[in-house]
Amino acid sequence: MFKIFNIYIPAKMTLELLVDMAISMLSFGFATFTVYLLTPGSHDFAYWVKQSTYPLMLYVGLTALLYTALGIYRIEAENTLRDLLGRASVAFALAFFPVYWFTLMFTEADSSFRVLAFTYLYQMGALILFRFIMLRQSALSRMTRRILIVGNGREAQSLSRQIQDHHHSAYTVVGFYPTESGDQVQLNGQVFDGSIPLEHVVLEERVDEIIIAVREHRGGVLPIRQLLEARILGTPVHNLPTFYERLKGEVPLESMKASWLIYGGGFTQGHIRALAKRLFDLFSASVLLLTLWPIMLLAALAIKIEDRGPVFFQQERVGLFGKTFKCMKFRSMRTDAEKDGVARWASTNDNRITRVGAFIRKTRIDELPQLINVLRGEMSMVGPRPERPTFVDMLERDIPFYAIRHSVKPGVTGWAQVRYAYGASVEDSKRKLQFDLYYVKNNSVFLDFFILFETVRVVIFGEGAR
Repeated sequence: MFKIFNIYIPAKMTLELLVDMAISMLSFGFATFTVYLLTPGSHDFAYWVKQSTYPLMLYVGLTALLYTALGIYRIEAENTLRDLLGRASVAFALAFFPVYWFTLMFTEADSSFRVLAFTYLYQMGALILFRFIMLRQSALSRMTRRILIVGNGREAQSLSRQIQDHHHSAYTVVGFYPTESGDQVQLNGQVFDGSIPLEHVVLEERVDEIIIAVREHRGGVLPIRQLLEARILGTPVHNLPTFYERLKGEVPLESMKASWLIYGGGFTQGHIRALAKRLFDLFSASVLLLTLWPIMLLAALAIKIEDRGPVFFQQERVGLFGKTFKCMKFRSMRTDAEKDGVARWASTNDNRITRVGAFIRKTRIDELPQLINVLRGEMSMVGPRPERPTFVDMLERDIPFYAIRHSVKPGVTGWAQVRYAYGASVEDSKRKLQFDLYYVKNNSVFLDFFILFETVRVVIFGEGAR
């Protein structure tokens, strides 16, 4: 796994992406050759190759972007064959028209529809053969990193379960090296004899990484000298927050200390970063408003027809540095949703939601008016979701480090929204904060692009949260 623009890119994802790009290229090439054989004419194959070069490049680039956006490379999910082909089919459908239009407008080829039809058939077959069968059985199995967990308490137990349940294709836990922490629990795996030097275990078990899964590091709990020996031998040693950040894209509150935030990397702001983000916000919000205004108009008409109430709903939310602003949304609840003046969490099957409201909430259409907040500078396209002042006061009392999320502008979409299932409670807010902290710590324009791509998956497949 390596890091590009503050995003951890798993080697597994990189290999799968390269294989899929090769499959897209070969499928398009074979499809072009097939149509050439089936189409009698005066042009030789060299002419067909020349005409298909730029459509081929466009098709490969689009499919790579769409595969990423639609969640085919999610390391935390084991895609079944049905899921893989389903998402690949959606990607093909979204790429079809741009490639078809480009071919008609900028080349002399008149068989683009047949070429794309054969491309789809070849691509699905190749995905089954190479991507799902051969790749999974060979290359990916050899890319699993071997992890040694130092610790035998609840933190070690939780980490082991996370890896075994959700990340076993990328990591293998070879066992646990005990410490003097005292918080000992039943562990699912080999517990090595603490009298054996740790560096010997590392060499004999061919350990790739050591993870320190101990809550308290002081008082002689850790075998510091042995960890130093292992590190000198070239084995990376990570603490639990750093490894969780890489593994799950979140910062765990229960194992995080203020010192890690102070001395660790990330949290880069500065004028250049702020200017780049503002330009990104202005451009993307303007493009989306110009593109989606017909959908917004239809949503407004549907809301008005259903109950004759107001189309828009404005609510006070907490923004950058705790400053409040009026957040705009399409109204999705009844006009008397909070007639008693008591703020309530919105729930999944909330009976205050109208029929039109249920649809626009599910498809995220109700959030589109917030593009105006983005143009005003009150919000960003990507960031932690803005919360109501009443809830913020409560959450800042109950959850440590909650105020950190207000060090950046709130967003129309965010890392927590594309990574965590729907929920509205203090416990859900704690979990979402872990994702928000990851975003605040690692924010960049590249990460913003990535989250927008992930939002496409959330909208199309109904995943994620709000």
